[in-house]
Amino acid sequence: MDRMPAASSGPPTPAPGGAAAAAPDLAELLRRSARGDEHAFARLYDATSRRIYGLVLRIVRDPAMSEEVSQEVYLDVWRTSARFDATKGSALSWLMTIAHRAAVDRVRSSEASRRRDDAHAASTHDVAFDGTAEAAHISLESQRVRKALETLTEAQRSAVELAYLGGYTHTEVARLLDLPLGTAKTRIRDGLIRLRDTLGVPA
Repeated sequence: MDRMPAASSGPPTPAPGGAAAAAPDLAELLRRSARGDEHAFARLYDATSRRIYGLVLRIVRDPAMSEEVSQEVYLDVWRTSARFDATKGSALSWLMTIAHRAAVDRVRSSEASRRRDDAHAASTHDVAFDGTAEAAHISLESQRVRKALETLTEAQRSAVELAYLGGYTHTEVARLLDLPLGTAKTRIRDGLIRLRDTLGVPA
């Protein structure tokens, strides 16, 4: 699918948190969206935008940026809805995974931009050695953690990032990923153990 519904240049744009229809079949709405059904896509947006925006906001923190990221999420969903496979998980979990990935990517991009700005400022101003050393140490630790996260399975990484980047409780992680609480706890625990081993942190 290579274009959005003709009615707008982006996904339908009710305010984040628009009221959801009564228990719609999200999987069916995705299948219909994949066939170019604009009405089904608008219903999908209305039914899920509150949760998608809420997830993005918890990670990105900035409301205006969160609205922008949420719109990008639905643009991605419109373009890729044909890839949804109900045998691999629920429609809501699929949508939340896309939203989580987009939000984390935006945070990382913003951090990279900030680091470039900081590096430029450091190169044009006198900076105390201790401050420079501390910034370098933090940057190196951040890089180590990001590389360690890449060693996790996608399921573990999503759960760990929601819990520790997004600040969600285990119960909230389970709800956001549409998982039993025990499964969410196991993914977080296993992911943390793997991170600890990768980073060489004593048990």
